[in-house]
Amino acid sequence: MIVRTTAEITDTERDVADAAWRSKRIILAGDGVGFSFHETTINANSVSEFQYRHHVEAVWVVEGSGVLTNLENGDEFKLEPGTMYLLDGHEKHRVTCHEQLRMMCVFNPPVTGKEVHDETGTYPPSILE
Repeated sequence: MIVRTTAEITDTERDVADAAWRSKRIILAGDGVGFSFHETTINANSVSEFQYRHHVEAVWVVEGSGVLTNLENGDEFKLEPGTMYLLDGHEKHRVTCHEQLRMMCVFNPPVTGKEVHDETGTYPPSILE
């Protein structure tokens, strides 16, 4: 059994941030359960672009508001508490945050915790090898 709190993860190697977002990585590949689980916060009035070419990500919005844009076809979706989105096609996407978003995210395969988004918004494949 694994029990962790976000308080004990804060300001450790499991707490990763840049200017627009912060990811508290609660479950990682090293935990050996086949997925990783994160609490991600995106700052109000920010815009971030991501693409996970090597992962499937499920996101559950629990706080805040914004817009998710599929950059491959232009579709837009309102983000608010209770919204879930699944990036099962490795879609390049943009999150435009109006009010600070807090989201719970699951990655498969699990991330190791050492990943950093590259200039295209994805994790380099060398991290996964």
